[in-house]
Amino acid sequence: MPTKSFAQALVDALAYSLAGDAAVTIIGRGLTGHGPEADAERALYDKYADRILDPPTSEGVMASVGTGAAMAGLRPFVHFGTAAFAFEAVNQIVNEAGNAHYMSGGQVTAPVIYHLFHGIRGGGGPQHSHSPQAMYANAAGLQILLPASPADMQGLLRTAFKSNNPTLLFSHTKLLGVTGAVPEGDFAIPLGVAEVKRKGKDITIVATSLMVHEALRAAATLSAENIEAEVVDPRTAVPLDRAGICESVRRTGRLVVVDEANLTCSIASEIAASVAEQAFASLKAPILRVARPDAPVAFSPPLEKAVTPSADKIVAAVRKVMRG
Repeated sequence: MPTKSFAQALVDALAYSLAGDAAVTIIGRGLTGHGPEADAERALYDKYADRILDPPTSEGVMASVGTGAAMAGLRPFVHFGTAAFAFEAVNQIVNEAGNAHYMSGGQVTAPVIYHLFHGIRGGGGPQHSHSPQAMYANAAGLQILLPASPADMQGLLRTAFKSNNPTLLFSHTKLLGVTGAVPEGDFAIPLGVAEVKRKGKDITIVATSLMVHEALRAAATLSAENIEAEVVDPRTAVPLDRAGICESVRRTGRLVVVDEANLTCSIASEIAASVAEQAFASLKAPILRVARPDAPVAFSPPLEKAVTPSADKIVAAVRKVMRG
């Protein structure tokens, strides 16, 4: 399989979608960030300029145009950039796109994809470091994608473009340059199917997005201590593969959940609650969560580091669970 970056996988998924469906359009620029991978999007603008809208910055208007266009038969990809910017468009995303199918008795669909960069990017401060995926998971009617690898980015996004449901695609800016093997050609990955990124017998670590890579680093450290951790990536938060996660926990008997969002009411909390409900009898120790404290993320690098989930913090949590 060829190797490509996370950013290139995003671009390739968009290219396949634009080529295969005349209804696909793009609203926004900076799809691959403003760092080393920024030029990856250039090929799209060179080839499909007539289907890409680059409006003035107004997230509410962008979401309104994208949602309305989706209801009218198009398949827009709306790029907000930083996830917190989309707070200006919550009504359009949650109240309009998320409810359209139900409120119309199935007569209206809103196949729009909203793309957001989430997570602690480094010096982003409180207003640029949000990971609000759990906020949207609390609103019915929205699909939520959290790819951690180039293959998952390309495969999940292709599935989203074939769906009639509104979707939020959360990318982490620190993933844009990450490379990995990607199947050749056009392919799709079903939503709601978790993937075991590393097999293990002693404890399950469930992580999403960038935290999958931190979990894998933690698992390598733990292996040197004769603790074999199984790393499970749900890949999507909605739908969530509760059965797949519980299957892993039943094998290992222990669980640590890692999430870059705030601890309270996080995706980690939902996973922990689901396992407690469905696989409690298999647990040999209490579940632990590794997430951000419920506080704004400081601009100061040392303070930012203090609240950022990391491999070291995952290792500490696993050791605690193993003792318990």
